[in-house]
Amino acid sequence: MSENTESSPGVGVIGAISLTEDDFESMEIEDKKKAQDEEDDILLVPEWKEKKKHIFILSSAGKPIYSRHGSEDRLVTLFGVMQALVSFVQDSQDTIQSIKAGNVTIAFLIKGPIILVSVSRIGESVDHMRLQLLYVYNQVVSVLTLTQLTRVFEQRGNFDLRRLLAGSERLIDHLLHFTETQPGFLLGAVKCLPMSSSTRDLISQTIVNSCAKIKNLVFAILIADNKLITVVKMKKYNLHPADLHIIFNMVNSSESFKPAESWTPICLPTFDASAYMHGHVSYLSEDCEACLLLLSIDRDMFFNLSEAKQTIVDKLRRNNSLEAINEALHKPSISASDLNIANVWHFLYKYNSVAQFWGPKLEAPYAKKEEQERLLHLYEKLHSTVHKSGRTLKLVFQQLQTETMLGWVTSGFELYVTFDPLVTKKSAINAINKLLNWMKKEEDRFFILNTFNF
Repeated sequence: MSENTESSPGVGVIGAISLTEDDFESMEIEDKKKAQDEEDDILLVPEWKEKKKHIFILSSAGKPIYSRHGSEDRLVTLFGVMQALVSFVQDSQDTIQSIKAGNVTIAFLIKGPIILVSVSRIGESVDHMRLQLLYVYNQVVSVLTLTQLTRVFEQRGNFDLRRLLAGSERLIDHLLHFTETQPGFLLGAVKCLPMSSSTRDLISQTIVNSCAKIKNLVFAILIADNKLITVVKMKKYNLHPADLHIIFNMVNSSESFKPAESWTPICLPTFDASAYMHGHVSYLSEDCEACLLLLSIDRDMFFNLSEAKQTIVDKLRRNNSLEAINEALHKPSISASDLNIANVWHFLYKYNSVAQFWGPKLEAPYAKKEEQERLLHLYEKLHSTVHKSGRTLKLVFQQLQTETMLGWVTSGFELYVTFDPLVTKKSAINAINKLLNWMKKEEDRFFILNTFNF
């Protein structure tokens, strides 16, 4: 073969191999396809891989339902792996709980046809991860009810649940942020808006008087700024903190409740996972930021509850309760330094009998977001240590590099305190005694201790 030193238009020569324009076009298509494949495979995206925590929901058939980061459609292979792990362990007549791989912890929660998975690199306990997954599951049930959730998978095992959950992803997103920033989820308790017990009782009695003649009204709940003002209930019924957290999340993740009255179905999983309640949701007035929820088992009660709401507002305005709510909302929060108790940087106090808690506002050295997240993580570890199953340990004292932590659980209360790192045990005991005395004096203001029924 003689060496060709010329080339016709559109042809390049490399050694003895000739490339045509068609070849170049084919190579360009392959390059684009490769780039698209890499784009489709989110597992190769550094920003996704570097996330410290992932939450996934899938069906027992391996169908994607939810991913906290990234599109579920780009994670189909990963969802398949998670489903295979669950099935492999189930074939051995067991249930997978968790996997530990280096600094990564993977926790599983299997609830009927739903599999929930948490992947964390921040050192969380498996118990805490599974608690968060349980809240996510409750949020799904709150949207669909357990009855509907079970039925759709009984009828069709590979059903794509995203069709029914469309639009509710924001609720799960907001709930996850909620659980990672609010200690109430960890403690299984709600925080109340501090106000005098006489004012709170007046508000509660006003609601009772305004709704006394309404049939099938189960709960009246008044909240503001992620805090509970009061709950009035039908006699013999109670509202679990987990359901209140779902209600808080619903209200705070939606701006649509602010401008107008809304009528929305909501399932409270701990109260009754099988059916919806029907909620009249509205803010009291333009000059009061509190949100009132009237929950009924009757789906045709909107106008009755709308009238009741207006009656409540009129009476609260006349007895100056709206003004009292606004005053409580805008009153400066108490910090640990305001208590003048030496060595105490922060604390959480849970009143067990009412499932409510209180803690001071965060200040230095926890003024920055990163330090606040670290402190909550320390509380999570302390809580997990104290409540570890199989132990009778009720008191933990940990001297760490940057702070000292104490956890104390009794039948009446739980107390978690952060001290400066050099505090002695004697000083810590003195501080705790002062702190408990102060909490006892303030409990009528921080907790709802009186029950009001329709």
